[in-house]
Amino acid sequence: MFYPRPHLQQTIERALARSRVVALIGPRQCGKTTMARQFVPADSLNYFDLEDPISLARLDQPMTALQGLTGLVVIDEIQRRPDLFPVLRVLCDRTPLTARFLILGSTSPDMLRQSSETLAGRLEIIRMAGFSLAEVGAEMQMRHWLRGGFPLSFLAASDADSLAWRKNFIQTFLERDLPQLGVSIPAASMFRFWNMLAHYHAQIRNAAEVARAIDVSESTVRRYLDLLESAFMVRQLRPWFAKL
Repeated sequence: MFYPRPHLQQTIERALARSRVVALIGPRQCGKTTMARQFVPADSLNYFDLEDPISLARLDQPMTALQGLTGLVVIDEIQRRPDLFPVLRVLCDRTPLTARFLILGSTSPDMLRQSSETLAGRLEIIRMAGFSLAEVGAEMQMRHWLRGGFPLSFLAASDADSLAWRKNFIQTFLERDLPQLGVSIPAASMFRFWNMLAHYHAQIRNAAEVARAIDVSESTVRRYLDLLESAFMVRQLRPWFAKL
């Protein structure tokens, strides 16, 4: 089963029409790659997946690999090669402009810091999540509530398969993805924190209570929370104040 995402696709199309570089950012496995392949096929010379050794080999000399390309160029998992941002700045400042770039990233802070330094005024950012209820339809509300919006979880053959996928996703995220981001926190500690945090879903967070429950300091709780938020695994709703 495939769920088209026309609103998101149109948003990206409009961004590409007005901006030289468009960054599509969101959590791993939320469908960024699938969406990008609606614009550029995976077997195209204009498609680079930085988790693919072949693409990495092609980008060994990035200016040489990219400067001759025309049309739309897709670079997936851009956070793995922050050295590409200065190259993109040079390429998107050419006159005439022969190529536009759609870059995909799974971690916001590092990527945005690099891009803001080198692509200011050239970059448009689109934040992407999993399926929304509007995309799958109100009749799928219970499935969406149970399985969440990650496409492979939502589209699994059964609830048991969906649960297995989510467990494997969490394990891989904690054991592989976080260390690749330079996070040295033990996976077991982060899992305990994440599990505790789930009990605060849609409630007011009490950092002191969480800290006592997992035997860490409040500053550590805030650091863990910031890490999960930066990787799009947690979303914090900030307090709102008004001067009366």
